[in-house]
Amino acid sequence: MCSLFGLIDYSQSLSAKQKNKIIAALATACEERGTDASGIAYNSRKRLHIFKRPLAAHLMQWRIPDDVNVVMRHTRLTTQGNAKHNYNNHPFYGSADKLFALAHNGMLHNDKLLRAEFALPKPKIETDSFVAVQLIEQQHNLDFTSLAFMAEQLEGSFAFTVLDEDDNLYFVKGDNPLCIYHYPKLGLYLYASLESLLSKALKMLPYNLGQPERIDLVCGEIMCIDKQGNMSGVQFNTEKLFSGFNYWSDWGTFPPVKSFNLNNSDYIAELKATAASYGITTDDIDDWLAQGFFAEEIEEMLYYGVI
Repeated sequence: MCSLFGLIDYSQSLSAKQKNKIIAALATACEERGTDASGIAYNSRKRLHIFKRPLAAHLMQWRIPDDVNVVMRHTRLTTQGNAKHNYNNHPFYGSADKLFALAHNGMLHNDKLLRAEFALPKPKIETDSFVAVQLIEQQHNLDFTSLAFMAEQLEGSFAFTVLDEDDNLYFVKGDNPLCIYHYPKLGLYLYASLESLLSKALKMLPYNLGQPERIDLVCGEIMCIDKQGNMSGVQFNTEKLFSGFNYWSDWGTFPPVKSFNLNNSDYIAELKATAASYGITTDDIDDWLAQGFFAEEIEEMLYYGVI
């Protein structure tokens, strides 16, 4: 469980001070989904920059420069790869036909199998997410085709953001949540993993941005927003998306992908029964569901011992 968040000021209507206030508010709100590490990516002076530290987002004192119009950030709850080793934290650098930064919310179950299947080198980075970078790099291009190829190989749960050196920001929507707000009058996009986090952040601001238009992405969709604010997109095959559950034999047999509902009553009942053996009560499960967590995210946390 992590959070993706950031902004696109495509009309360049906001000052650096305003953008820093918005990003700081989003960082504080998104901490509820992870405080082990935080990172940021943006383009400044014709160069892609990534900064990250094993610290909670509100402790990060980065200030984006005046020429930054697209910001991609991440807060992390560690599931694989020690956050104290900063190379395990998000975002990650990648290089295809151009440099890019990638951040991930979710958990992948077949990263080691993919490295074997595609002869990918074993990296120093221990985080499962990094295999997405390697798959894109192997295609030698960063575009819809390479992103769809990457997404179609993955088993588990995911939402990705990918920022390239030309200020194109890609959203790759698997089964994990993602909410995007558009403010046409301001020429501004804001996004976060949950709408509740966006709402919480907006209440912290000393000014009102107005009423946004919500952009909904469906599972299996890739959208790009360029530096002029133009949207384009494609879809990818989600056939493999939930097949990683077959590694969790102790949790029983799950329905086929097409009929699988992460929050159906039977699945939640089974999750609660299993959670009891971990000392987690049914009230705990209900509270997390009410806060916006998917049942699958709770299952991941139980399985990896992070709650």
